[in-house]
Amino acid sequence: MSAGWARKRFWAEAAVAEEAGGYAVRLDGRPVRTPGKAPLLMPTRELAEMVAAEWAAQEGEVAPATMPMTRMANSAIDKVTPQRAEVVAHLAAYGETDLLCYRATAPDELVRRQAEAWDPWLDWLASRYGVRLATVPGLLPVPQEAAGLARLEAEIARLGAFELAAFHDLVGLPGSLVLGLAVAAGEADPATVWEHARVDEAWQIEQWGADDEAERVNGLKRQAFLDAARFFACASELR
Repeated sequence: MSAGWARKRFWAEAAVAEEAGGYAVRLDGRPVRTPGKAPLLMPTRELAEMVAAEWAAQEGEVAPATMPMTRMANSAIDKVTPQRAEVVAHLAAYGETDLLCYRATAPDELVRRQAEAWDPWLDWLASRYGVRLATVPGLLPVPQEAAGLARLEAEIARLGAFELAAFHDLVGLPGSLVLGLAVAAGEADPATVWEHARVDEAWQIEQWGADDEAERVNGLKRQAFLDAARFFACASELR
């Protein structure tokens, strides 16, 4: 059984080792492998150190839920790399149905809050990438300019496999390609961006009160979003 599939801790030390083509994590000298049996080789030392820290923190039974950096690194190698084109196309498609493009028509306070939180990000997208996404009242589909979407897809295609693994969560969790691009570009604190993505939910809580299960799920999603932001930043170190 490879170290990547360990169920119980058997190692005393998790350390980073520089190898040809990147940085590996070794458990008492033995290399960690992905679930697909590939070497867990990462592009930056900082990222490898984060993964090593997760392995070092395990006690007794290995808990994959406490190892988000390892999970994303595994995904980059086992899932993103062999189907890169499909992943890029999937992420680019969020531009066709971006959260920021669908606006409430009432009440006025919610309309105002959406505009205050979301319009600056659409302006930023237009300034940075020359792409202006159209907005629409309600939830009916709004067609976006094909040339603009193609430019955004080209930007996504520039990302490496490890960046794409994190970018998947940066886009998918809030349902917004625009917000994912903003975090990837380092334009704002990820925690602030996450709150911007939850304008509608925050409004509903104000009106009807919080639901414990919904808040638990939001907490998990928020942490996954923040983890993805950290992973992306570390994976982008050499860019």
